[in-house]
This record gives sequence, C-alpha cells and structure tokens, in this order.
Amino acid sequence: MSKYIELTNENFDENVNEGVALVDFWAPWCGPCRMLAPVIEQLAEDFDGKAKICKVNSDEQTDLATKYGVRSLPTMLFMKDGKIVDQLIGASPKQAIADKINSLL
Repeated sequence: MSKYIELTNENFDENVNEGVALVDFWAPWCGPCRMLAPVIEQLAEDFDGKAKICKVNSDEQTDLATKYGVRSLPTMLFMKDGKIVDQLIGASPKQAIADKINSLL
C-alpha cells in the first residue's frame, strides 16, 4: 500500500525536481481538504511508481505556501521536473485530478 509523501521545506525539492508530482496544500481545519484526503490516498496507490503524490500542511509549512502563492485551500500543484505546469484550487473529483496527472506522464 503506497502512501503519499508529506513534504517539508527540507524535502520539497528532492521530491518534485524529477518526474511528475502532485502537491496538495492543505490544513487540518479545512473542510474541503478533509473531503479530499481519501482521494489523495487513493491517487497515491493508483500512481505508485509513476508519479509522486505529495501533501503540504500549510499551517506547518508556511514558507512553502508563501513561496508557491497558495491563498486558498486546498490548492493542488501539478509539477513536472520541478516546474509548475498546472493547478487546481478547491476539492476536485478524483477523475479530474487523475486525468491531469496522466496528461503529464
């Protein structure tokens, strides 16, 4: 069972600089973030070995949220080789997120 990667300032670059990564910015108090959590876990299993599925707790990693201009939660950044290529703001259906990841693979 694959698990998403919890990103921090210390491990962010090493996890997103190569290949495809989904970075979900969330917070424990955010209702839509909690709704999205099981979807992120399913995507981590579905894309195991193909793309990195990552989460950033915006409350604990304020520097990362500021660096990437995150103003609303949840915000999902789609990254390829360290560059942001797309983003979604708000809770989205699993298929819409999976389609975006597949388009980058």
